[in-house]
Amino acid sequence: MSIKYSKHAREQMIARGITEKQVAIALKSGSKHLQFPDKIVSEYTYYSVVYKKVENDIFIITVKPRW
Repeated sequence: MSIKYSKHAREQMIARGITEKQVAIALKSGSKHLQFPDKIVSEYTYYSVVYKKVENDIFIITVKPRW
């Protein structure tokens, strides 16, 4: 399973200083919940990763701070 990033997610990662490694850790270890209709949110430390599964890939939609 590979991880792919939207342009928006890449921009947000740069703006917030979050690396691909941190995203991978959040996907593996973060607390997950569903976001209507077909997205998954993985919350980890000070940030959240919003993604969806597309066939055999994980598509990162955005990375944002936790509130």
